[in-house]
Amino acid sequence: MMWELLKLRIVLLLALSTVSAAQAGQTEVPDELGAMTLDARVDESVMGINDKLVKWRRDLHAHPELSNREFRTAEVIAAHLRKLGMTVTTDVAHTGVVGYLRGRSEHPLVALRSDMDALPVTEQVDLAFASTVKGEYLGQEVGVMHACGHDNHMAMLMGAAEVLAGMADEIPGSIKFIFQPAEEGPPEGEQGGAKLMVKEGVLQDVDAIFGLHVFPSALGTVQYRTGGIMASSDTFKIKVKGRQTHGAVPWGGVDPIVVAAQIVLGLQTIPSRQLDSTLTPSIVTIGKIQGGVRSNIIPDDVEMLGTIRTFDQTVREDIHVRMVRTVSLIAESAGATAEVQILAGTPVTSNDPMLTRLMVPTLERVVGQAQVSISPRTTTAEDFAYYQQQIPGMFFFLGVANPLDPAPASNHSPYFYADERALPVGARLMTNLALDYLRLAGADKAP
Repeated sequence: MMWELLKLRIVLLLALSTVSAAQAGQTEVPDELGAMTLDARVDESVMGINDKLVKWRRDLHAHPELSNREFRTAEVIAAHLRKLGMTVTTDVAHTGVVGYLRGRSEHPLVALRSDMDALPVTEQVDLAFASTVKGEYLGQEVGVMHACGHDNHMAMLMGAAEVLAGMADEIPGSIKFIFQPAEEGPPEGEQGGAKLMVKEGVLQDVDAIFGLHVFPSALGTVQYRTGGIMASSDTFKIKVKGRQTHGAVPWGGVDPIVVAAQIVLGLQTIPSRQLDSTLTPSIVTIGKIQGGVRSNIIPDDVEMLGTIRTFDQTVREDIHVRMVRTVSLIAESAGATAEVQILAGTPVTSNDPMLTRLMVPTLERVVGQAQVSISPRTTTAEDFAYYQQQIPGMFFFLGVANPLDPAPASNHSPYFYADERALPVGARLMTNLALDYLRLAGADKAP
């Protein structure tokens, strides 16, 4: 890894770019890095493939596939990367595809990532290319839709790959294009997603990684944040064991439904009363309660499912401990027992501060300074975090809302819609981030 060696050069370049921007009244990559001519060519190249971007996106949108089942999607992407002359590896983390583009040198090596999977959602948007695909999820037939916008991510990265492949002999380093399956989570009982990609070595020799996510904010706007931008996400299961009895004689048993209700309320005191709320936002949510079969039977047990979200690893671990204690003692106080199973999920998506500061001028140059802002934290989660645990990474949001829509639907909604005018913007962002990082890292001057 060259990251430690590159930090000294980056610090100097940050100071240089700050002085240059102050003198010029704008934020740009320093002229001595040869950015401006190549930037103009990138813009021209992206606009030249705009029709392809739309075609790719619509094809992928019409043929969505669930996590770890992205077979057709992988074939389409692999064929595209091979056509561009890249070294292509398939079947990474089940259905993932990785393209390697060799520039003037092997290092630095930067990675660009897109997710591939769709969701078990039946599309309600009236589009000529709307999904009519059916799939199986948890043993049930479901509609399948790119309700989170991953079709856009793939088209944008396919576009960036085409543009960058066309100027490979001018790239001062090399680039990996990571198309990742199962970002939404692998099927129960399977491994997958970014965690498995990392385990299978996708980040070998990579110095930094970039990713984006479309979001129903103003079209063409970009939001970023240093440090934690998206929350960790853990799932938990609680089983309360009481003693069944007649509903008319509750004293004849132990009512697990009442105990479960007390547990729900007790868990809310963890983020609101037990944690220092000035440190970081935290959420404990119960999403499912199941127990009982009749109105006049107090059941033997109740099961609950929920999620935990926070932005700090220490707080995350503290919540786990407090949950077990709270649940166990509430159950014990009523004569019941309770088992708590916490399934550790996605870590905090945390942007490397130095890398983020380094690349903000690129975001501002591509979309305009007025279009770039600091993102609030979001309690949604992203498994891009697993890459960031290994190497410096930057993840940001791109607005795709139609300006004529007064209330754009959120990601994961059956009405989610992404304005296709954002496609070339995303392709330009990913292309320029890769080029600027490699130029700033100074491959030609690296030891």
